[in-house]
Amino acid sequence: MKTVLAAALAAVTVGGSAPDISSLDPAALKALIPEHIPWKPGQNGNQFAVLVGDQSKPGFYVVMNRFQPGNFDQPHYHANDRYILVVSGTWWVATGMTYDPLHRTVPLSAGTFVHHVARQVHYDGVRPGSGPVELLVFGQGPGDRIECTGPKADNGPGPCADAKAREAK
Repeated sequence: MKTVLAAALAAVTVGGSAPDISSLDPAALKALIPEHIPWKPGQNGNQFAVLVGDQSKPGFYVVMNRFQPGNFDQPHYHANDRYILVVSGTWWVATGMTYDPLHRTVPLSAGTFVHHVARQVHYDGVRPGSGPVELLVFGQGPGDRIECTGPKADNGPGPCADAKAREAK
């Protein structure tokens, strides 16, 4: 009986045609298919696409990030919590100020959900020799990134200094 039911269901699914996405009522549902994602150039050859909102302003936002192999962010933090879903590829992440992408980062594969806790130092990217990684990032803006190293580094008291002190112990 189960075999007959499975065969009948397969015949209906394979044999039937599906309506086009344009048949959906945009007042009820808005869909964005992958080939229409509005990718824009980002830093270091990476790309981003704003799907909802504006992460530089207060309010809810959803952004996709595409990291290219060999590209890593330097240690940084965010003022507000951020939530990330690894959509494709392997994303490499580490916490703290000791920047060593090849020895300290942990691999997170597609399907992994990550919570970047507000005001906690981390860095992330894609190791050389692997494929690109796509991430779905969402949270409450502003979603600014505050650098812990380099010319724009946050050198005062706060998360960067706290992370340095923890690692010095």
